[in-house]
Amino acid sequence: MLLTLLLLFPVLSPALAWLPIEDWETGNVTTSGGGSDCACSVYLPDSTFPADRMQHMQQVSADLRLEVEIHMNKLVHYEIKLDTFLRELKDLTIRVAMLESDPDDYIKLDFELLKVELREFEALVSQLKNSFNTSSLTFESLYIEIHNMTLIVNQLETYDKSNLEVIRIEFGKLQKKLEECQKEVGIIKPDIGNCNHKGILSVTKPVVVQLNAHLNSGYQFGGWGKDSKPVRGYESMYWYGAYSTPSVYEFYLYSNYDKLLLRSSFTHHALPQGYEGIGNNYIVHGNTIYYQARNPFRMSKLNLTSSVYSHRQITKASESYTYTYSPNQYLDFSADEKGLWVMYATEEAKGKIVIAKIDEKSFGIEDEWTTNAFKPQVGNAFMACGVMHATRTRDLTTEEIFYSYDTVTREEKYMSIPLQKFQENFVNLHYNPTDQKLYMYNNGYYVSYNVRFDKE
Repeated sequence: MLLTLLLLFPVLSPALAWLPIEDWETGNVTTSGGGSDCACSVYLPDSTFPADRMQHMQQVSADLRLEVEIHMNKLVHYEIKLDTFLRELKDLTIRVAMLESDPDDYIKLDFELLKVELREFEALVSQLKNSFNTSSLTFESLYIEIHNMTLIVNQLETYDKSNLEVIRIEFGKLQKKLEECQKEVGIIKPDIGNCNHKGILSVTKPVVVQLNAHLNSGYQFGGWGKDSKPVRGYESMYWYGAYSTPSVYEFYLYSNYDKLLLRSSFTHHALPQGYEGIGNNYIVHGNTIYYQARNPFRMSKLNLTSSVYSHRQITKASESYTYTYSPNQYLDFSADEKGLWVMYATEEAKGKIVIAKIDEKSFGIEDEWTTNAFKPQVGNAFMACGVMHATRTRDLTTEEIFYSYDTVTREEKYMSIPLQKFQENFVNLHYNPTDQKLYMYNNGYYVSYNVRFDKE
């Protein structure tokens, strides 16, 4: 009997090893026998290991781990994206606040851009909410904030004063109508480039274009006009510069006349320290600004293409004589059909105006002519077809061209050609050969005149 039990235990031991000890008693043990033999029967519960269930659990565990990793990556991605959009939302909030405080600084395009960005934010919040399949106070707060901002933008866009683009266009149309109406007073067909005439016969009434681009009547010192020798592609360019003092710090360029009227799409050129000017009889010629430098006193030019500055001193030019209306205007630049000029007074000529022809390549003086026009009694001067014309005051509303000097014949003449003024004082008057007009900066206003030549 003992031998039989010992033989049975090795067979039972693998199965019993997978059962708790307390479960061993759940089987049935019966005995039978008689005589010298003893038989023992043991009935144990099902001891088969659930390997298929274990494999299923391992697969489920792996799937869950992968899904968690995917959601974690989504969270990192959305966290980065949310941070970016929150920064943009903060910037958008600032822009809407600016729009509320000063809507005149924005045009239609700004409103459209704001609307697009708000729609993008709303879509992002919706995407985040669906991804997390939940709702929270954060999402609801974002929805409310975006909705409120959308309402503000739509409301501001309906205000007439915020439709600045439309207002500017209508304003430009009105300015053009005004100019056309004023032109009807004296219609002149210019003969561009032709100097085969006897000189200026008359000047039309002034065309008052508008107040300067700064919309500041205090900017009484300045100038405006066209390039008198435009380079290819810039034939329609206009320029402007104005200040509250005779100092010269910056210039603005406009691609065409409409842009000048609308005060938009300009290029700004600020003169760096050490290159500032003074006096206001500057011009643009050959895509180059010619102006009078302040310290030291000299004539200067800025090439608008290369941004290169050049300077040249005129030792004879005096700082003791300037025009009637303009302090510090010692060098007066002008351009006409014959080229580039500068006018100044000298001690040698006892304050009379000297005409000098400028060599554009060397930026030197080619020739000089001394006139009998005493500069302190002259309101301003300009060149046209190689002839200098000087003005003086007749009364508060009228200037007159009273003197001319021909650099070819060296002949001088006295005359009386009225030049009606919009305001009493002016600081910049020059002739442009590309349209045969006079351009005046009249106490902060853009003013122009058509010139009629005597063609007999």
